[in-house]
Amino acid sequence: MEPSFSLAALTALELPPPALIDVAAATGCAQVGLRLIPVAPGAAAYPLQDDPALMRETLVRLRDTGVGVADLEIAMLRPETDVVAYRPFFEAGARIGAKHVLVAGYDPDRARLVDTYAAFCREAAAFGLTGDLEFMPWTAVPDLAAAIDVVGRAGQPNGGVLIDALHFDRSGSRIADIPRVPREWLHYWQICDAPAERPTTMEGLLHTARAERMFPGEGGIDLVSLIRAMPADLTISLEIPTLELARTVPAEQRVRRAMAAARGLLAAAA
Repeated sequence: MEPSFSLAALTALELPPPALIDVAAATGCAQVGLRLIPVAPGAAAYPLQDDPALMRETLVRLRDTGVGVADLEIAMLRPETDVVAYRPFFEAGARIGAKHVLVAGYDPDRARLVDTYAAFCREAAAFGLTGDLEFMPWTAVPDLAAAIDVVGRAGQPNGGVLIDALHFDRSGSRIADIPRVPREWLHYWQICDAPAERPTTMEGLLHTARAERMFPGEGGIDLVSLIRAMPADLTISLEIPTLELARTVPAEQRVRRAMAAARGLLAAAA
């Protein structure tokens, strides 16, 4: 049976949620991921928690298409983070039926980060949401081992580890370590591809991650081994920003290409 696919916000971040939902429906994605909080001041995001009109339109599109919401982005846990401030974000997520929250750790004090993450998960649980910690090489949770450590020490039943194919490769994480992640911590994972040569600068890492990834099977990441290591029933999020291609190719066409590439690679891995 083919897994459920979700269309990540970053793949077509130029689209507000209602349009992203329409593209997901048109391309066979059962779910979407929505970015409600920007990664940096001034960056693109669609704060449904602060925009009643956009929230109403999003709810209509979800109802009319049958597309669900897999995850919300992006909760960045910093030294000064007050998790109570996320309640409007959680409330918006619950209203649209979201399941998961993508969490990034930016606090270099590991013990404090564990405490903040645990508190975040407790707040999220009241709204039926999981807290999925995504490891990224430039954060305070740079690899899979660090993510396992934080989630394990936090000890929250709705905690989780989010594996992104790009960050898994760029962080030097190992396929052999995936079985160390308890199955109940894995709620969905993100697929994309990239050149085999890893960037040597922070700027290079960020540019690839946020702007220029490749469709599955078109780069040099060992995606077949990763696919085989992941539980077959997990939702697969298509997170493939291609900003240069987006200048000339509409979002729906790009997502169709992403979906075809992912399906082809899954068949090859099988």
